[in-house]
Amino acid sequence: MLIIGIAGGTGSGKTTVARSVIDRLGEGVTFVSQDNYYKDHAHLSFSERENINYDHPLAFDNELLLEHLKALKQLQTVQAPVYDFSNHARSKDETLELKPNKIVIIEGLHVLSDEPLRSILDIKVFVDTDPDVRILRRVLRDMNDRGRTIQSVYDQYLTTVKPMHEAFIEPSKKYADIIIPEGGHNEVGIELLSILTEKYLMSPE
Repeated sequence: MLIIGIAGGTGSGKTTVARSVIDRLGEGVTFVSQDNYYKDHAHLSFSERENINYDHPLAFDNELLLEHLKALKQLQTVQAPVYDFSNHARSKDETLELKPNKIVIIEGLHVLSDEPLRSILDIKVFVDTDPDVRILRRVLRDMNDRGRTIQSVYDQYLTTVKPMHEAFIEPSKKYADIIIPEGGHNEVGIELLSILTEKYLMSPE
């Protein structure tokens, strides 16, 4: 099994790159989003959950994520949590079934920031996109998909998103085997990553 990790800042185009590679490869790929592995704080009040720094590496349950990736490598099916961003908590009734495949693509903010998680990756990718483009994408996503107000997006960006990017995400770029500038708009970078992955798919068992 080949495990590809795709990291980058908020709104960089990580998911677009991952989906583009999957579209080119077709079957035989399992997609894992680190976003589903936010730690569950259902025991806290909503106002308390609102004040958690979700951009810090410790906001993620990387122990569970790593456990699931190891299980996939052992050809076991796992039930990933599903995160409800509007409530800042994991879904109580829903999980996402992840089946083992020859290729696993895991994408998220801190895929390269965490050393144990990084060590299980066979190919490490960093999507590098200009900050102004990333924040505009973040605003649109959080308002349209997550029910956020422009003021809350603005406050979060200044207090946690930008500082955490500078402290953890940008430095993790040094661990990347491949850097793809401008995310989903970089057709050449996506094609090269797809070709590299496809060669693995076509290789003998």
